[in-house]
Amino acid sequence: MAPMASDRRVPSELWPEFVYTIDGLRAPERVNLATCLVDVHVAEGRGEHPAILAGDRSISYAELQRMVNRAGRALAALGVAPGDRVALRLPNSPDFVALWLGIQKIGAVAVSTMPMLRARELAYVVNDSQPKVVVCASDLIDELARARAAFTSPATLVVARRPKDGADARLPPGGDLWLDEAVRDASADLDPWPSGRDDLALIAYTSGSTGVPKGATHAPGDILASADTYARYVLRPSPSDRFGGHPTLAFTFGLGGLLVFPFRFGATTVLLDQFTPPLLMEAVGRQRVTILFCAATTYRLLLQDPLLEQRYDLSSLHTCVSAGETLPASVFEEWKRRTGVEILDGLGSTEMFHIFISATHGAARAGATGTPVPGYEARVLSDALEEVPRGTQGLLAVKGPTGCRYWNQPERQRDYVRGGWNLTGDLYVQDEDGQFRFECRHDDLIICGGYNIAGPEVEDVLLQHPAVLEAAVVASPDEVRGFVPKAFIVLKQGVTGSDELAHALQEHVKAELAPYKYPRRIAFVPALPRTETGKVRRAVLREQEREAGQGLRTSGT
Repeated sequence: MAPMASDRRVPSELWPEFVYTIDGLRAPERVNLATCLVDVHVAEGRGEHPAILAGDRSISYAELQRMVNRAGRALAALGVAPGDRVALRLPNSPDFVALWLGIQKIGAVAVSTMPMLRARELAYVVNDSQPKVVVCASDLIDELARARAAFTSPATLVVARRPKDGADARLPPGGDLWLDEAVRDASADLDPWPSGRDDLALIAYTSGSTGVPKGATHAPGDILASADTYARYVLRPSPSDRFGGHPTLAFTFGLGGLLVFPFRFGATTVLLDQFTPPLLMEAVGRQRVTILFCAATTYRLLLQDPLLEQRYDLSSLHTCVSAGETLPASVFEEWKRRTGVEILDGLGSTEMFHIFISATHGAARAGATGTPVPGYEARVLSDALEEVPRGTQGLLAVKGPTGCRYWNQPERQRDYVRGGWNLTGDLYVQDEDGQFRFECRHDDLIICGGYNIAGPEVEDVLLQHPAVLEAAVVASPDEVRGFVPKAFIVLKQGVTGSDELAHALQEHVKAELAPYKYPRRIAFVPALPRTETGKVRRAVLREQEREAGQGLRTSGT
């Protein structure tokens, strides 16, 4: 075999302990993801089964196999060798799926970027991962072209989505060639590269909610293990299932939920290249989506439509998944009441690839995340990394068949992996019945006059008020108490912020929680800062409080 290109994962002595407690969970020594996710279904006679539904287009597994092979051939013709990185900047589309699987088929490494990243952020990802080829949608190329001058190594820029007949067919500035030209003459036959189960398959950059994005790496064995634990035992899919949702495939939540999991079980994925609540709900009804992946914020937005369950056909849904941020109890309860379907909350991370603690069918409980996914072990630890008694708040630690291996970040690796355990940075409590309940991120803990206050707990109560659409609670400096909780509130349409409403929200929290937890300050804002994956960037709010103080309308002391 040809030598692999440089692998800058952190040294193996810094890796977490990988455990395989389920028979057959560890992948064979040689395994190719494209073979496991596509080729096997064609070989077993299921080639005509739909793999992708995108708009009016239906793509069978046999057609997808040909697309994957041509994509792999085209990339190889551009000089991509096993171990080389290929960056993707594309919406959720058949092109993304075919290219991502084509990268895997030739043993290369996928580096997906969020469609909304700007030039500075793109330059960081490209310079950190050093891809040989970057494939970008034509309508997303402007920021990439701006970033290109800052690239520290050469990369061929391939442009997808050639304009339709009659439109300007010239390459946009910064592009080197059209994707359809690269694949047009490529053969539809391609033998899979015999990748090792621990070879580098992807670099997924964290959303940056706590600072500069970090490249989290995963191998073929990790990715299949996530499907063979979470998807197999929690989602329990069959080939008749149709997976849908809005998370971008560039985010591991979307990559697992809308590509790896459906294809692992011969099911169908329903792709939206743009998201609005009506488009999503219309697709659920039209394409008969059975398993839906959304962030908690999306479910809350959907519930703002008082006619949701009458306006759209949701009868096909049997499983709804939420991850990326904690699911408020009020959203869980209202969604179940109005649709009849439980939302399975889940905790995952880019570092672990996907969900490792989850609610399960029939055992989902409002306000609790759930229990460890089969194949994973979780504990709640003290700062000294000793397990604490049930009912005691502490650091969440997890291990299983996936784990953190950063790209060229040994110091951050030492923070995340300790004693073989992955420490996610979340504070959790394990109840007496074994359920794990989220308290807050470690850096979201507010110490006010000696009291510990979890911002998300206060947020959950605020979200139960009929005037509140979104809420974020962070520490605000205070001369007397050190810090006090400050709530940033996005109000529902038609509601206007006022001192009276701020006082009413404070009293609402006092009635539901210990009085010391109420937000001493409230700011009404038009929107909360979010990452590309939809997580609230509380670090931005905290920094704003430290630097600028009261720059927004506030009420209360």
